[in-house]
Amino acid sequence: MRKTARHASLAAAGLLALSSLTACANDAASSTADTGSGGGKGESVKIMVGGLDKVIYLPAMLTQRLGYFQAEGLNVQLLSEPAGVQAETALVSGQVQGAVGFYDHTLDLQVKGKAVESVVQFSHAPGEVEVVSDKAAGDLASPRDFKGRKLGVTGLGSSTDFLTKYLAVKNGVKISEFTPVAVGAGPTFIAALQKGAIDGGMTTDPTVATILDKKAGKILIDMRTPEGSQEALGGPYPSSSLYMQTDWVNGHKDTVQKLANAFVKTLKWMSAHSADEIAAKMPADYSQGNKGLYAQAIKSTLPMFTDDGVMPQGGPETVEKVLKAFNPNIKNAKVDLTKTYTTEFVKAVK
Repeated sequence: MRKTARHASLAAAGLLALSSLTACANDAASSTADTGSGGGKGESVKIMVGGLDKVIYLPAMLTQRLGYFQAEGLNVQLLSEPAGVQAETALVSGQVQGAVGFYDHTLDLQVKGKAVESVVQFSHAPGEVEVVSDKAAGDLASPRDFKGRKLGVTGLGSSTDFLTKYLAVKNGVKISEFTPVAVGAGPTFIAALQKGAIDGGMTTDPTVATILDKKAGKILIDMRTPEGSQEALGGPYPSSSLYMQTDWVNGHKDTVQKLANAFVKTLKWMSAHSADEIAAKMPADYSQGNKGLYAQAIKSTLPMFTDDGVMPQGGPETVEKVLKAFNPNIKNAKVDLTKTYTTEFVKAVK
């Protein structure tokens, strides 16, 4: 019998891609063939990542760099898209066998009639940060002040968009009372913040670390830790994950188990090593010429990761609650949370 404990979450077009240095994305995508085990012998699997250089999705490239895919007899090709919407589309269309992105996609796709499940849960917190520009900081002190503001998100319909809307609604601001602005991540996000195109916005590391280093903004809400997630969202918030189409999982259990073995081994390795040691394993261009800042970005985000790939208890319910607060498609739909993730594979890892 398959132990399937699955659940659902944040959804709708969601973004696997939250925010980070998008400038690296193309470099990251092209580098997969010559970093780690990509391009070697073994069973071929393609995985689309919503921004390979983003710290929230770090386990994907790190697993490649540590050689754990190859050790399992897999030839994994990591591909990169700047936003989760494209990664989700690539998965559903069959262009790739797996996607690394936010768990919310499983709920979104179930509502759309697609069966997708998280098979390895990398995180129990969003890894997201709401930042505010120095200029706006005096008047923008909490989500209660979102009214009338222009707030940056990676893309409209992305997970950053959803979390921003939830924070607004939770604090008495209607989603019609502020303007979400799609500014991507990394340099484009930072430029929008500096030029006043946005008053604040939601992003991830290493973008957050760069903003603070440039003194371009301040942190308003920090959801990189379980404690931060609890305070802002009311519970653990599973985000980064490996998710796959349920039919493919059921038809390729041996392959999925090998992927789970490799990723869980990486998560355990991360829990036993410092941010500096992790940074040293990553492609050189990920640091954008500042190794110390990149290591700091990893250190700030490390608390979001699980060490066993298991879905956190109560996490799917938190994600569904967040979505139902503002998304009519989810609010009015009956979602079977038990079909949005499985612990079968991660619990079988030895």
